[in-house]
Amino acid sequence: MVNNISDTDSLSHKDHHTEASFWSKYIFSTDHKIIGMQYIITGIVMAVIGGYMAYVFRMQLAFPGKAVPGYGLVSPLDYNMLITNHGTIMIFWVAMPILIAGLGNYLIPLMIGCDDMVFPRINRLSYQIFFISTLVILISFFVPGGGFGGAWTAYPPLSSEAIYNHTPWGAPLWVIAVALEFVAFLMGGINFITTTMNARCKGMKMYDIPIVVWMIVIASIIFMASVGPLIAGAVMLLFDQTLGTSFYNPMNGGDPVLWQHLFWFFGHPEVYVVLLPAMGIVAEVITVFSRKKLFGYKTILYTTFATGILSFFVWAHHQFIAGIDPRMANIFTITTVMISIPVGEMLFCYIATLYGGSIEFKTAMLFAIAFLAEFLIGGVTGIYLGASGTDIYFHDTYFVLAHFHYTFFPIAVIGFFTAIYYWFPKMFGRKLNETLGKIHFWGTIIPFNGIFIPLFILGMGGQHRRIYNYNHFPDLSTPSQQDLRVFATTSMVIMLVFQIPFFINFISSLFKGEKAGNNPWKANTLEWTVPSPPPHGNFAEMPEVYRPPYEYSVPDMDNDYCPQNCSGKKI
Repeated sequence: MVNNISDTDSLSHKDHHTEASFWSKYIFSTDHKIIGMQYIITGIVMAVIGGYMAYVFRMQLAFPGKAVPGYGLVSPLDYNMLITNHGTIMIFWVAMPILIAGLGNYLIPLMIGCDDMVFPRINRLSYQIFFISTLVILISFFVPGGGFGGAWTAYPPLSSEAIYNHTPWGAPLWVIAVALEFVAFLMGGINFITTTMNARCKGMKMYDIPIVVWMIVIASIIFMASVGPLIAGAVMLLFDQTLGTSFYNPMNGGDPVLWQHLFWFFGHPEVYVVLLPAMGIVAEVITVFSRKKLFGYKTILYTTFATGILSFFVWAHHQFIAGIDPRMANIFTITTVMISIPVGEMLFCYIATLYGGSIEFKTAMLFAIAFLAEFLIGGVTGIYLGASGTDIYFHDTYFVLAHFHYTFFPIAVIGFFTAIYYWFPKMFGRKLNETLGKIHFWGTIIPFNGIFIPLFILGMGGQHRRIYNYNHFPDLSTPSQQDLRVFATTSMVIMLVFQIPFFINFISSLFKGEKAGNNPWKANTLEWTVPSPPPHGNFAEMPEVYRPPYEYSVPDMDNDYCPQNCSGKKI
């Protein structure tokens, strides 16, 4: 239910939000919605760049041959640069800005019933620093020696010694860009946490907070708790690259394995930093399009806390071949298997939400269901890599690459499409075309499996990563293996082609799409109670939320607002 506060409060609220000029409204805005859209648009542009890089190196793997004499489509150095920056961009400049910063900025104030972030100027500064980091990473491609090519994990000595990375400018710029991006997200995380904990509308208790807001807040806490050691390690790496220090050089007393510990202490929690917002998005969508309240709201919330805590105790499963004591390997095998329990429990709660529901297969719902299916494949295959015995064989093979993409593609790509098809009407006041949306859905999901299922097979056959031409290795260049590479690359090209309907749909719907109204999906969270798109300040009169009495048992998904875990409507 939504009640209104006094007229005096409403007037002061309106007075606070005066009209701004175009420049201050859209370029240097402090409005959380504009900042959210800036993050999302920047993330989409970077996704196009990262996708193009994947296209180039996949074509090199499928058709190694003629463009560069003796090499193929690209040289070995350019190949290393492409795969390094593809991974870096898709994780740090696509998944994080879209799922956390973009959607977090746009949705949190709307969903908890406040007019803006608690620190709007810090919010604006966070995007400006992020935008600078984007420019730095793009500039690094064009400096003498080319972009950084030491893999997105930046293991020394590939990342720290010029004799290996051949990029006297590219490697330091890469480190600086990542550091700036981390600073931006630390600032944004402060805003998300503080706003959610202190600026909720009257009557909204902790257990009334929509699950996607909880997920973004918990992801921000995990990020802030895990990134400190990596920032320290990145400073040492930058000193090794530029000042000649030897933090990671064993010839002068350094330890390259130290970087692995610092990186993966952050790197594995980072998986959950981007996973949790996607899980929250899917929860919002499946509750609306199955016409049911979320099954096990508190269970999901508690398992999310457990996932965040356990994520700090699994990092060394990335180091089973780095000389780890086998007794410690057993401990990290156990913690790795343990962390699959809360994530699996969340998935079962989502399936239980679908069970018995009146399911409507809108495009957003199709992507949400596809997320569950595809991410499940990523989770199951991760069990093999979390066991030290099997990881010794699979480590650094294409089995790892396929598993990783079955984890991150559902998060970064399917999660984004789920969100954009669901909240596009709220952002722009018009609906996306459902026919084009479903063409885009099937043209994305089917080729995606065509890309990465063959890579599981290649990985089990022993194909290692980061090799630009497998013709140099007779055991890895049999006709059947090369046919799988061609099939995977062809599937990727098909998937990229099917992104064209999405962009056509997106642009045309901005001007000609069906008008959405305030609540086209008959959803029950607060953002659907305001006009589409929301005005500056969000609410004409600040809302008040109350929980219906316990004895009322059936939620009214079509009319009154109630939190996702509310007990129901009035009879």
